[in-house]
Amino acid sequence: MSIPIKASLERVPGGMMLVPLFIGAVINTAHEGTGEFFGSFTGALFSGSLTILAVFYVCMGATIDLRTTPFILKKGGTLLVTKAAVAVVVGVVLGHFLGEDPVHGGAFAGLSTLAVVAAMNDTNGGLYMALMGQFNRSKDAAAYSLMSLESGPFLTMVTLGVAGLSAFPWQTMLGAILPLVLGMVLGNLDPEMRRFLAPAVPVCIPFFGFALGTGIDLGTVWTAGLLGIGLGLFVLVVSGSTLFVADRLVGGSGLAGLAAASTAGNAAAVPALVAAANPDYEAAADKATVLVAASVVVTSLLVPVVTLAYHRRLERRAERAQGPRAVVAPGARDAEAGAPASGTPRDARNAQSAARTGDQPGAPSAPDTGAEPGASPDANAAAHPGGAHPGGPRPAADAPGEHR
Repeated sequence: MSIPIKASLERVPGGMMLVPLFIGAVINTAHEGTGEFFGSFTGALFSGSLTILAVFYVCMGATIDLRTTPFILKKGGTLLVTKAAVAVVVGVVLGHFLGEDPVHGGAFAGLSTLAVVAAMNDTNGGLYMALMGQFNRSKDAAAYSLMSLESGPFLTMVTLGVAGLSAFPWQTMLGAILPLVLGMVLGNLDPEMRRFLAPAVPVCIPFFGFALGTGIDLGTVWTAGLLGIGLGLFVLVVSGSTLFVADRLVGGSGLAGLAAASTAGNAAAVPALVAAANPDYEAAADKATVLVAASVVVTSLLVPVVTLAYHRRLERRAERAQGPRAVVAPGARDAEAGAPASGTPRDARNAQSAARTGDQPGAPSAPDTGAEPGASPDANAAAHPGGAHPGGPRPAADAPGEHR
């Protein structure tokens, strides 16, 4: 007997990250000291999120190919810079009103600058590449190789620093990006190392998801539910609109910009990493993790819907640009062999009816006149005066008009 655990997890948007995170949160809520109780390797699974994430970023860096084509550099660089710039602007505005601490009361309780910036800075690469592959846009999909530089807390730390909030020591900033850089060096110096490290990227995700979940109290999830949905919608609207415009400005259709307006599953790990680097963000980290996780789910559900709707609009626009085409039934092409082309929809319907009944397009529903295929009514009248069939009149029951 086999149970499709992996397939079931993959049906949930960001499931490989979010389901283990939820399991860890359930265990922590039911018994907070479970990891310390067992200790040893089991305890390490509960508390080793930073170590697992360090391994994850080394493996992720190995997948980034520095020998990018001009198209990938233009498209991926544009989307990367745009997303980071928008997060900086939002961070500056929110930082002016909120600072490092979260909102402590009211409908926005738990909201923080850290949560919003972390949700906006990292794109769901799997979702982006799947959508681009579905629409046969392989070049746009390849642009994610450059966009994956968003991964990790480094960009969020830079954004928070630019926003004028608590700064990070340069050693911490460098330490946040070194694992990714190390992976990039290994993968680009030796393709064998890239092939060796790349498969470990998805393997690490459920493990650091579980470890992060063991630091979450589900009581905070209940209070942050609607706020998390609102954060996801905010990310979709703000990121989607700006990325759409940026994609159009560099010659794209805007489709890649919409597909990139999501929150990556591993972005839920960023608040804890930022708080570990700077204690000023500890008060916001737990609720920020919950809010970012909610944004992952919301954007994973809505981004494909929005992108698909726009893709259909592009298809309809392309069809209108090509002009109307006559609709011909599959069997009508054989029936119309030798017949002059007709340009009206009524002629196309006659062709379909003729293919079903054995008649020719444009022939009357009266008894068969014996007209040659494709001949005009005047030519038929001249060939058979009186409309008589060479073999005599056909019985009325066989008239093709009665079968229509």
